[in-house]
Amino acid sequence: MAKHQRPTGVGKVADYLDQRTSIGMLVKEFARKIFPDHWSFMLGEIALFSFVVLIASGFFLTMFFDPSMALVRYEGEHPANVHGQLMSAAFHSTVEMSFEVRGGLLMRQIHHWAALIFVASIVLHMFRIFFTGAFRKPREVNWLVGAIMLILALAAGFTGYSLPDDVLSGNGLRIIDGVVKSIPLIGSFMSFLVFGGEFPGHHIIPRLFTLHIFVIPGLLIALIALHLFLMVLQKHTQYPGGGRTDKNVVGYPALPVYVAKMTGNFFIIAGVLTLMGATMAINNVWNYGPYDPSPVSAGTQPDWYILFVDGALRLMPGPGWEWVIGGYTLSMNLLIPALIVPGILFTLLFGWPFIEAKVTGDHREHHVLDRPRNRPVRTGMGVALLVAFVVCALAATNDLIATHFSLDIFAITWVLRVLLFVGPVAAFWVTKRVCLGLQRKDRELVLHGHESGRIVRFANGEYVEVHTPLDEEERWLRVNYQSPAPLEIAPLTDARGVRRKGYRSERRWQRLSQFFYEDRVSPVTPAELAAAHSHGKHDEIEAKEPTGAGTAVGQPKK
Repeated sequence: MAKHQRPTGVGKVADYLDQRTSIGMLVKEFARKIFPDHWSFMLGEIALFSFVVLIASGFFLTMFFDPSMALVRYEGEHPANVHGQLMSAAFHSTVEMSFEVRGGLLMRQIHHWAALIFVASIVLHMFRIFFTGAFRKPREVNWLVGAIMLILALAAGFTGYSLPDDVLSGNGLRIIDGVVKSIPLIGSFMSFLVFGGEFPGHHIIPRLFTLHIFVIPGLLIALIALHLFLMVLQKHTQYPGGGRTDKNVVGYPALPVYVAKMTGNFFIIAGVLTLMGATMAINNVWNYGPYDPSPVSAGTQPDWYILFVDGALRLMPGPGWEWVIGGYTLSMNLLIPALIVPGILFTLLFGWPFIEAKVTGDHREHHVLDRPRNRPVRTGMGVALLVAFVVCALAATNDLIATHFSLDIFAITWVLRVLLFVGPVAAFWVTKRVCLGLQRKDRELVLHGHESGRIVRFANGEYVEVHTPLDEEERWLRVNYQSPAPLEIAPLTDARGVRRKGYRSERRWQRLSQFFYEDRVSPVTPAELAAAHSHGKHDEIEAKEPTGAGTAVGQPKK
């Protein structure tokens, strides 16, 4: 008889919880969840685990930071350049944390690097989703959740960057104050509300501190939980390949495979961030000193994710762009680069899944990802956006480029202004043509196979090149996709000659659909494949070496 084993302590706790919460069913369902395997899916994990490191290191820093703008005098021995200076309590506690608290500087630098990696991984993750079409039905809501998380991540980075109250962060707040004041009618009132008076006021640091450690992290945690819940609730997307369809998922179960992988990834990411914090100095605020609103510093840039706003502000011309209307000044040189352009960008970001569904007329569920080459316009738009960001980032460093390479800063600015308009258009056109070229190459490979380098001569003197046919999985990859055609709409008038209502709106959507899908390369159909592989004696060559029919060039006769 089998010996009855008494439950362990963990087993007793699990049984206790299961009897009262039925959590066993949830764990069982999650353990059976299948996840596909691809390196790009790690981008989301990097964002998640960087956020965990951010929370842990931020908890440590919160115990030593004083979010006050009260003036105090620094009496610490190190660093010598700020000894005896009058500064805010926020800057004082930051410097003291860096030099007097054991592990304080390490935690500060881990926290800053984790913030940079957190935002970078979110951006790359969303680019991956965008290029592969993972935002399509039923994942539109999850795309919106991710876009909101990106905005909150930018807000978290900026509020944390501003807390030390040093010269760099103070200049950033000064720019924000100018942007807020440029809002028509309510700008000056909003500035007084945000700063608690005329800039810099006495309340901005405590308010930013509350946002940074309480409001924004709370919202991010809620959205991350919702994001993960929706991901588990829906089937995980997978890259195209042999046997992968919208009705199945090819991969490994969550337990034990992916839980083990994610645990290992967490320790790797935490270890890398710790190594970066220990060996790569960043944001050494004592080199710049406490914030003083009177001087204006040069050669300074914000963190990388704000470079596009700083660069756009530098590229925008000043003279002639301040308009006085009805006694009110419209500072378009601030409104356009800092509010209007980012507003348009994020509006497109939120609306893209619905725009693409409208121009394709496709409302089916999609679980297999697109290859970027099969969506030329979407891929071109993404590359164009990336080029625009790079141009704005270069513009944010125009003073450093001028000093390091002994160039005229005005010439640099004008070149970047031209590139801001020409570069994205050129990048879009080149990317679209490359994608169409790759699609045509896929058609050729499916129809004729890979070049083998073998040339065969028939008895009648004809020379042919023998191609190696594709295997089933490679052929599936290159033909199993849809190439939408532009929308078709009904004529302007109906059968009785009456003008149809809503024709203009339909016509606008049709033009947009033509922009997306007028240039298209359809995948190979089974009929085309059968016709391409039915060409007489050439079929015999692919199956065996030629005998009496011909002789391979460069090979001896048998």
